[in-house]
Amino acid sequence: MTAPVRAYVALGANLGDGAATLRSVLAELQETGGIAAVTASPFYRSAPVEAAGPDFVNAVAALDTHLAPLDLLDALQALENHHGRERPYKNAPRTLDLDLLLYGDTVLDHERLTLPHPRMHLRAFVLLPLRDLAPGLALQGKPIGDWIAAIHDQPIARIAD
Repeated sequence: MTAPVRAYVALGANLGDGAATLRSVLAELQETGGIAAVTASPFYRSAPVEAAGPDFVNAVAALDTHLAPLDLLDALQALENHHGRERPYKNAPRTLDLDLLLYGDTVLDHERLTLPHPRMHLRAFVLLPLRDLAPGLALQGKPIGDWIAAIHDQPIARIAD
């Protein structure tokens, strides 16, 4: 078997008990075939971006996976559906949102998936928990801290453990 690939997934929820949902899905990811390890960032609370609705609970998970990118996307979408995710309109409030951010060094432009995630460097709710897991990470050749400094106007707060 080949070595697993390190992938990063953003998790968010703003309907129901978001923290409980994220804890549950992190455990479910650990049990998903093809995923060898799951490490989660601390949880954060953030206001919706380009949307209305309740605040989100957010985190990022680092996964070591043997799944191909589209297979991992299928697994993530199955978990969203299991947790009652509905898509009535763009940026609607949601019980669970899972976004594949990075999959090793893979660059992909597929109708279902773009890697790296095209807007992750613009979102505090992605960058802060991602920095917790991978502080030395560079996005588009720029240190993650530089991206965070550029989006200081997005309200976000770490949730106490």
